[in-house]
Amino acid sequence: MPDLVSKIVFITGASAGIGAACAREFAKNDCRLILAARRTDRLEQIAGKLGVECLLVELDVRDAKAVAEAVENLPAEWKEIDILVNNAGLSRGLDRFHEGQLQDWEEMIDTNVKGLLYVSRAVIPGMVERGRGHIINIGSIAGREVYPRGNVYCASKHAVDALTKGMRLDLVETPVRVSTVDPGLVETEFSEVRFRGDNDRAKTVYQGYQPLSGEDVAEAVVWIANRPAHVTIADIMILPTAQASATVMHKE
Repeated sequence: MPDLVSKIVFITGASAGIGAACAREFAKNDCRLILAARRTDRLEQIAGKLGVECLLVELDVRDAKAVAEAVENLPAEWKEIDILVNNAGLSRGLDRFHEGQLQDWEEMIDTNVKGLLYVSRAVIPGMVERGRGHIINIGSIAGREVYPRGNVYCASKHAVDALTKGMRLDLVETPVRVSTVDPGLVETEFSEVRFRGDNDRAKTVYQGYQPLSGEDVAEAVVWIANRPAHVTIADIMILPTAQASATVMHKE
């Protein structure tokens, strides 16, 4: 099995949820971690408990110039990124399409789609030049099914699916691998962000069944990264046992 020790892993949205869980799982494999997010105080708390070498980067993936500069200005010993985990993403609101808020739409598209594009465009050329690398995009069941009131969020995650496939096609002549992990319901800050801090409403999303944890998803990410070089896990969907589709749940 490949050895992940000392591999450089760049994780976006690493300050919470799946991103933070990925940092913990890769740390168990003694990777070197570039942790990027807007909340550097959170990154410091996470990095302080990992026990591996970390580089913390304050970054808003929606800012194309900032992304390009962040990657370009990485210290020499951190430039050769082996694994990119495009995790930064969010959902805003749960409105019918014709009642949606333009600000919510723009924030989702800017983060989930354009942010992934900006980071990938900055990192992938180096992987191609070095002849090695792995891009792992965090998608969603929402990228496979459209559910009521999910309209633009689902569209953004369908875009992640299409971009993942496009990357794989365009990189097929290189050793660079491209994968996506599509989770169902994961108990993170996702619903708190969607409902703009309405914690009571957010909690109801995860009541009556056992949702996935960030660690459940992160374990799959690391497993995918640890396949032999000739093996690409193109995509994988992970659901709580109580979830059968985007909208079919069994709650006690």
